[in-house]
Amino acid sequence: MPSIKRGLNHLLHNRAQFCDSIVKNFLGFLPDKLYLSLRYRCQMGHWINWKNPKTFTEKLQWLKVNDYKPEYTKMVDKLAAKDYVAQRIGEQYIIPTLGVWECVENIDWDSLPDQFVLKTTHGGGGCGVFVCSDKTHFDNAKAIEKLQTSMHSNAGKTYREKPYLNVPRKIIAEKFMAERKAKGNAKISDLLDYKFFCFNGKVKCFKIDFGRFVEHHANYYSPEGQLLPFGEKGLEPDPNHIEMMPENLNKMIDIAEKLSEGFKFLRVDLYNVKGKIYFGELTFYPASGMLPFVPEEWDEKLGSFLNL
Repeated sequence: MPSIKRGLNHLLHNRAQFCDSIVKNFLGFLPDKLYLSLRYRCQMGHWINWKNPKTFTEKLQWLKVNDYKPEYTKMVDKLAAKDYVAQRIGEQYIIPTLGVWECVENIDWDSLPDQFVLKTTHGGGGCGVFVCSDKTHFDNAKAIEKLQTSMHSNAGKTYREKPYLNVPRKIIAEKFMAERKAKGNAKISDLLDYKFFCFNGKVKCFKIDFGRFVEHHANYYSPEGQLLPFGEKGLEPDPNHIEMMPENLNKMIDIAEKLSEGFKFLRVDLYNVKGKIYFGELTFYPASGMLPFVPEEWDEKLGSFLNL
């Protein structure tokens, strides 16, 4: 009984999270616009202006409801997207695939090298991504449990992101691309993730994630590589951590703009490993458009770049 009481107190203390869980778990039958309005209100603290959206996050909700084409599904499918991207910029930018399986039980662990990355094909962001930097210390049981959970997730339903609704659910293994870096007496693996925010085919800013699976931080930069004074709630900018821009940053921007040409908004994720550029993923709705920016005026500033 005391544990139940503590749990209820925790939920009530986090009213926004509690309300959002009610909408997500019990009101899934609602039409898209009403469902998104409620979830947005719970997470962002205000209602969506559907008639005249101003902010970036509002406009992403508008795009969910009003902008969908069948090709979007292929673009967010982590396996099919490789072919889609290769046809546009070339095979040399694609991370090698080591294996593809229909279900967790079919994963051929013995065939995998000492280092690898596992991903579910239908999940957005870091959902369903598992990095193995040393097979001898990799917790297979934990990975299997989380992969099974991820295989049952559905961003298409829970966040009304239509591109994900019909993505075939598979598990893929990819080549491990992270670079080993020294930290004290230990060696850690890190892979900088460059996320280019492309508005109507033009990069207006990009985000660099670092220490994503260790101590996650992120900074936003202008296309010229200058640190921008904003971040995300829970992931505020770290001015003390300034990454040196890669020499081929302009090439990365060119690739991002080529892949985003013809789309109102598209986030193009790329990696840069020892000067070589690799494709990561394509995203139509970063954080599903439900993560507050800090300071919040940047939500409207980014929104001004998005022409609906």
